[in-house]
Amino acid sequence: GIEGGTSNGEPIVVRAAKKPISTLAARGPSINMATKAPQPAAYERSDVCAVPAASVIVENVVAFEIATAVVERYVGTSLSAIRAAHDAVHELRRKHLDEWGVEDRGS
Repeated sequence: GIEGGTSNGEPIVVRAAKKPISTLAARGPSINMATKAPQPAAYERSDVCAVPAASVIVENVVAFEIATAVVERYVGTSLSAIRAAHDAVHELRRKHLDEWGVEDRGS
């Protein structure tokens, strides 16, 4: 989870919502542009659930935000610099846990 804007090591659970699919199954009034005659609008919507498509978008938005947080936390100009900063912080954490006699249960 996230507490105070920081991961506490637990899984990060996201709750998301989206608006319903806007197209109605009923065909509304329209006009044929070629003949200028009134005719019902075509019904083209075939999917009844947008959750699978929305989940891909949400997953990528969350990944982007986590990547942004990592870059802010471990400032670096390259991925190798960010990894080095991450490793240094976690090595210091392990050292402190060893000094305090606490078992390291995370990475």
